[in-house]
Amino acid sequence: MSRLISDKFKDWQKLCDERFSKLKSNEEKLNRFFIALYGIGDEISAEVNDNDVTVRRADLQREIKSLISFAVGCIFGRYSVDRDGLCYAGGAWDGSAYSTIIPCPDNIMTLNDSKSGLTAAVTDFIEKVYGSDTLDANLEFITEALGGSGDAQTFLYNYLKRCFFADHSKTYKNRPIYWQITSGRKNAFTAYMYLHRYNSSFINVLLEKYAQPHYEKLSKSLDDLRKAHKLTTGAEKAALRRDISRLQTLLLEMDGFIHRLDLLSKQNITIDLDDGVKANYEKLREILV
Repeated sequence: MSRLISDKFKDWQKLCDERFSKLKSNEEKLNRFFIALYGIGDEISAEVNDNDVTVRRADLQREIKSLISFAVGCIFGRYSVDRDGLCYAGGAWDGSAYSTIIPCPDNIMTLNDSKSGLTAAVTDFIEKVYGSDTLDANLEFITEALGGSGDAQTFLYNYLKRCFFADHSKTYKNRPIYWQITSGRKNAFTAYMYLHRYNSSFINVLLEKYAQPHYEKLSKSLDDLRKAHKLTTGAEKAALRRDISRLQTLLLEMDGFIHRLDLLSKQNITIDLDDGVKANYEKLREILV
């Protein structure tokens, strides 16, 4: 059995086309029957337009976006590749449902570079589900399917950071269940969480385990750039000045983000799933996209 996503899509496309053709043929047979029964052949045609057939055909870009969404769902524990259907949407957590893909423990997946966090987790999902021997080919196929080019890992990172939340929100009719956390317009810090796994300790964990260490990492990078700036001359010095300015801007945004997290942590915010996505989203609006 092939472990290439491209071959899986071809199989799915064939199945969809067969189902589409069968339904269209059945609808035309019914039309011919009623046309003959009522003698109205001169008034209407038995033919059915493709747009009127009520099952969808395969769409490569849509299916790849759905695959990524499913991967994210597995990473947060909503789904499992080891069980059919929904695994967790609140209530008691059943850890035995997950063996191939283990959900993230803190309900937080960062999205600050292409080598770690959510990007690495989605890549790991592709590798574990389809095999390490086809990983590169599958990542390239995903990139091409979404209209991208260049390094596949970098493209996946950019898609997750810039496009995934918008696609997810559209699919869920502006009631997203995976929430994108952001420090601000400069995107100094980005992460995702799963609504149904939120608890009152979430903000503290986000602040102490993720935001503050990221701030320290940026601060160290800034110190290193300043040291290098003192030792260089010419065009290289000018480039370092630009990098220093960029990091200073990111750190300024992180200052505000950490301050907002600190204020939110003192509010001990809780979420009631019965209130719906919109009402709960407003509670954390200050740190969300």
